[in-house]
Amino acid sequence: MTTLTHRPDTLTRDALAVLQPGFHGTTAPDWLLRRIGEGLTSVGLFGRNIHTPAQLAALTAQLRAERDDILVAIDEEGGDVTRLEVREGSSFPGNYALGSVDDVELTRAVARELGSRLAACGVNLNWAPSADVNSDVNNPVIGVRSFGADPVLVARHTAAYVEGLQSAGVAACTKHFPGHGDTAVDSHLALPRIDVGVDTLHARELAPFRSAITAGSKSVMSAHILLSALDPDRPATLSPRILTGLLREELGFGGLIVTDGIEMQAIASTYGIERGSVLAIAAGVDAICVGGGLADEGTVLRLRDALVDAVREGELPEERLADAAARVRALADWARRVRGASGPGAAAQEGTAPGAGTSAAGGPDIGLVAARRAVRVRGTVEPLQEAPYVASFATVANIAVGDETPWGVAAELTALLPGTEAGTYGSGSGAAEVLAAAGERRIVAVVRDLHRHSWMAAVLDGIREARPDTAVVEMGVNHAEPAGSPHIATYGAAPVCGRAAAEVLTGRSV
Repeated sequence: MTTLTHRPDTLTRDALAVLQPGFHGTTAPDWLLRRIGEGLTSVGLFGRNIHTPAQLAALTAQLRAERDDILVAIDEEGGDVTRLEVREGSSFPGNYALGSVDDVELTRAVARELGSRLAACGVNLNWAPSADVNSDVNNPVIGVRSFGADPVLVARHTAAYVEGLQSAGVAACTKHFPGHGDTAVDSHLALPRIDVGVDTLHARELAPFRSAITAGSKSVMSAHILLSALDPDRPATLSPRILTGLLREELGFGGLIVTDGIEMQAIASTYGIERGSVLAIAAGVDAICVGGGLADEGTVLRLRDALVDAVREGELPEERLADAAARVRALADWARRVRGASGPGAAAQEGTAPGAGTSAAGGPDIGLVAARRAVRVRGTVEPLQEAPYVASFATVANIAVGDETPWGVAAELTALLPGTEAGTYGSGSGAAEVLAAAGERRIVAVVRDLHRHSWMAAVLDGIREARPDTAVVEMGVNHAEPAGSPHIATYGAAPVCGRAAAEVLTGRSV
């Protein structure tokens, strides 16, 4: 236990309480433990902090030795976005696969099992699910992270996911409010803008958030996007009209409002993280997420001091900061009580929506069950009898997904057909290169978001012209005209999706 030499004043403790910082390493650094002792109430975990479930459990125990009700948050969507299994790939398909199956009981069961694994490691706040309606098929950052393009479908699966996750004792954080699906810009890199009317926003973007609120989502994450019909001047994260007027007052959300990463360029390059944090709290935000890129003590102190100074200079009402800190502590108390409760249904008794614990049976294999159900096949499958050549077409991963996490079907096909060979190809590659590497082997071409990449489509056309029996596996948004013999859509690139595709290609189970 860290010993404090002085007790910070209430204002300083409140400023620390509204931060959700990250850090480097697989154990908590001394500076972080000191700040927890001074009032820090939340910590964010990323892939760099996690090696094994046992190590993660030891890390969260270390944090709770400083503060029993600490909120330990993570960005664990499953599918393409995983931190718990960042080096192995997720055991669960993502939202797009679940939406394609369209079985809310399955979605609820997957979320409950994922939540159970997080809870077992001491994580009690998940920055998920994504409730974005992927209405722009060229969206560079949402895509398979969305349940789909139909607002009604997205709404029912968002609610089921919230219920399943919270029935396991892990608070959901529904994102990215008021909806990041109709954007062609990644807010990690710049400020996206959506220019549609209020009626469209209410019917499309907001529908899943209404369902999440009804389902009892404990928190909501704001998006760094400009919606001109709601606020032409400020992005949602910094907009009182959107966060207080719309989310709090009109939609009636009473839980915790969390920002997306405040160091993302949509905020940092325009306002700076200190100014952005002050404006966010003033607009109605309760917690500032920071640490995906800036994960050091200096960042925490800069943001703490910016908030304190803003209150002292009259720019930020002290009552608003105190209210935000109180909401953080209230969620921390909920999470502590749920963790301490015993017996089935304890999470539901602590405030999760009724019926959340009555989903279909899950279990450790529920992710594979879901991935198998999501697969869609066009054309005739003639099971592979000999080891093929797997050509994977790689693009630059967006920051939310990262480039550490493996994807594809090569490893899964190798397990079924030893001797399988593979290669990875980028935008500078050509069909001749792939054909030469494949030799006489049957080719399995693996793509992601084929419709978004003309170079990929051109190479694939060249391969198929020379080798019409090429099998195509689409592991992204399944929007391009199906091509290949057969064409297999997995609706996500997690290893379980690759395994499901390999089983179809071979007619065997891994």
